[in-house]
Amino acid sequence: MIVTRFAPSPNGMLHLGHAYSAIVAHDLARGQDGTADGRFLLRIEDIDGERSRPELTEAFREDLAWLGLEWEEVPPQSSRLERYAAAAERLKSEGLLYPCQCTRSEIAAAARQTGPEGPVYPGTCKHKAFDPGVPAAWRLNIAEAIGRTGPLDWCDDLAGLQVAQPELLGDVVLVRKDNPASYHLAATLDDAADAVTLVTRGQDLFAATHVHRLLQALLDLPVPRWHHHALVLDASGKKLAKRRGSASLADLRAKGVDGKDLGTELRAGRLAGVNSLSQV
Repeated sequence: MIVTRFAPSPNGMLHLGHAYSAIVAHDLARGQDGTADGRFLLRIEDIDGERSRPELTEAFREDLAWLGLEWEEVPPQSSRLERYAAAAERLKSEGLLYPCQCTRSEIAAAARQTGPEGPVYPGTCKHKAFDPGVPAAWRLNIAEAIGRTGPLDWCDDLAGLQVAQPELLGDVVLVRKDNPASYHLAATLDDAADAVTLVTRGQDLFAATHVHRLLQALLDLPVPRWHHHALVLDASGKKLAKRRGSASLADLRAKGVDGKDLGTELRAGRLAGVNSLSQV
């Protein structure tokens, strides 16, 4: 049985990019008419500190219903903190995490290369004395981790078999200074806990999967398949984003747009109000 999920963060209203992502996940599990026997899950990723706005979760449900989707809701991330902490402690006890007290500006200034997620951390704190009075994030020692697991691979439905290359992202943060878990750790653990068999998400997260595959090996987690779908682009060719004020689904609902008709347009690649889908 195929199990997919849509996992929005309540730090802003959903837009057309979210709608497309939810539809892809839904249709791969349940089919366009909702009669296939897979499971489509809704998981709220609500651990983003003060940016998380609990009142938005009901709007998310209204958006999905307006699009004509049916789903099963699983516990939100805020109910899973003990699981994140346990995984982090396990990795610390195995000597795979180290504290990092660098600021973003210090990292940007010291970085010698740029990876898929921006400046690659140069390992400044890897052999540096820890100051208990300064907030610290915890980073995964990628070289040490790769040495423990050996070569790994993973499969994307669209791009095919991939050799895991977590070193492209450097020593990523798994426990943030202001958050109990980074996206890398939380999403990997959540997908395993929810028995997700097909992880659907945008092309912009393709590179992150190299790290997630490594974490699965380190934490003895099941390995799903992935489906990194195209992104919805605006008229200027940029990805839709909350921070750029992309029109929300709630706005479209308020204007009387028919959600099921919009879903049909999105499935067909005829994106009202935007320019195109990115190339797969």
